[in-house]
Amino acid sequence: MLIMQYSLSIPTLEESASNHLKAEKIVGELHQLGGISQEQKMQTEVKIATCLSRVYQQQGQSEEALGQCNRCLELLEALERPSQACSIYKDMAAIEQARGRGDKAIELLSKAHAVALSQSPRGLDGANIAHQLALAYSTVAEPLPLHTESAAHWFDESLSAYRSSLDPQDAVILNLQDDYCRFLLVTGHQERFLEIQRESLPLKRETFGDLSPEVADTLQLIGGVEMTQGQVKPAHRTMTKCLDIQCVLYGPQHKKTRATQNTVDLLAQAPDVAGTQREGNLKTRPPFCAVLPSYCRAGGNSNVSEF
Repeated sequence: MLIMQYSLSIPTLEESASNHLKAEKIVGELHQLGGISQEQKMQTEVKIATCLSRVYQQQGQSEEALGQCNRCLELLEALERPSQACSIYKDMAAIEQARGRGDKAIELLSKAHAVALSQSPRGLDGANIAHQLALAYSTVAEPLPLHTESAAHWFDESLSAYRSSLDPQDAVILNLQDDYCRFLLVTGHQERFLEIQRESLPLKRETFGDLSPEVADTLQLIGGVEMTQGQVKPAHRTMTKCLDIQCVLYGPQHKKTRATQNTVDLLAQAPDVAGTQREGNLKTRPPFCAVLPSYCRAGGNSNVSEF
């Protein structure tokens, strides 16, 4: 075990892999000498294989990484501990996703989800895997209508599972909703997008604060969709609120702030917005007599007629 701990602290991946293999050899020798039981040997081999898989993955050796994962699954089956297979399937899915094999990743995540549900039907692990499944379906290389339907299903499944265990303003739920909304934008469901984002705005203010990047980004997304729908006046109000927050967070010269300022300026030129601003200026403008008191009090000074 000391070799395993040492191997995790050394500077190179190659040395880490080498030391894990040495640890595996020592475990086998200990078992032969009667120092540990067969079950202890197998449990330790699962840990070593799991670590080796992650080292190989970091080295870009995906086949070797998958080989170690499969070895873990065989050991867990022999130990009759299928519940521990969930994390192995998730690791394998990540490897396949990195290789660009989205369909294979989905297959493995589905297995992980089934294991998670068998242990806790409404648990957080199942909700997390459902979220990963939604992302996997929504980013598959060649999306099909079935993939889109499946992504929507898993987003809803994940949201439902999280809401049964967490508060609505929990950052995990809010981040999941943002992922869901990005999917809704891509698939053209703008009304549903606006509904979710507007509902999440007060919760984000409560969780992250009024002057937070999360609130500013949400306002920017809402304003952008309002613009595409031709809702110029609401978009101008929303983007102005976003601009106010960005000025505080980043300063007026930051690229994000300047880009939003350009959008606000562009929206301000629209007739609906410009007209509203002129009406507002007239309502707040002081009375004519207050501006030219001498003419008003003169009761018709001859100089006024020259205008």
